[in-house]
Amino acid sequence: MNEVTDDSPIAARGAHSGDRPTLFKTLTSLFRPAGETPASEIMSGQSLPEGGIGNLLSLRVEDVAVPKADIVAVPHDLGREELVKVFSDSGFSRLPVFKNSLDHPLGMIHLKDLALAYGFNGKSRQFRLKTLIRPLLFAPPSMPIGVLFQKMQNERKHMALVIDEYGGVDGLVTTEDLVEQVVGEIVDEHDAEVDAAWIEERPGVYLCQARASLEDFQDAVGETFLDGEDDEDIDSLAGLVFMACGRVPVRGEVIPLGKGYEVEIVEADPRRIRRLRIRRTDTIT
Repeated sequence: MNEVTDDSPIAARGAHSGDRPTLFKTLTSLFRPAGETPASEIMSGQSLPEGGIGNLLSLRVEDVAVPKADIVAVPHDLGREELVKVFSDSGFSRLPVFKNSLDHPLGMIHLKDLALAYGFNGKSRQFRLKTLIRPLLFAPPSMPIGVLFQKMQNERKHMALVIDEYGGVDGLVTTEDLVEQVVGEIVDEHDAEVDAAWIEERPGVYLCQARASLEDFQDAVGETFLDGEDDEDIDSLAGLVFMACGRVPVRGEVIPLGKGYEVEIVEADPRRIRRLRIRRTDTIT
């Protein structure tokens, strides 16, 4: 998804247009059939379609936020090489910056700012992360995601930290997280192997999309994980995991599946699993 940053030509052209449509209004107009209730009435509570645009009012920030334990953030005094490694390992383009702990956030750093200041142009001046920090937003867990969406668009900020009643950080939300609640999962060129339902990383170890067919996977590995009525009710690998643990698991969690297999949650948010790794236990070294 293309970004409109503070210094982009697109932002400059529309900065003083009082009637410039926001992304929220654009989305609501795109997904509203002719004759349906306008976005302004939806946000005022007069009408609430189910799913899609309706999620902007029915869901709260706490429903879509990345939990605190899964937030990738960096301290304000981190060195350049260490910062580059965090960006590389995480795959994120924005990272929160904190002092002492994440409960004392200072703002966020954008990978583009780091590259322009210390990468592409070859500047060799002393690295100071503090000079690259941009402000971010703060939101309570109970805020409707549509309200946060509009606020992010109005202030042209793409990241918000969720703050609990004691002033501590409870989670993180990006613009992409909110848009996905309307249009579904957004996949970009950095999301590897998105077309394959699963790939065999090595014998007995499979990196899978959570939505992959359970039946097809069982046929591929020659194993049946569910029997009887349960097998008829579960269609995807995500459903298999939910059946095994009885809840939405968190990223990094390892869950036994039986039949000599276990599953590791590779990517997930508070509401769904995205990717997982299934492996035979005899392949673990």
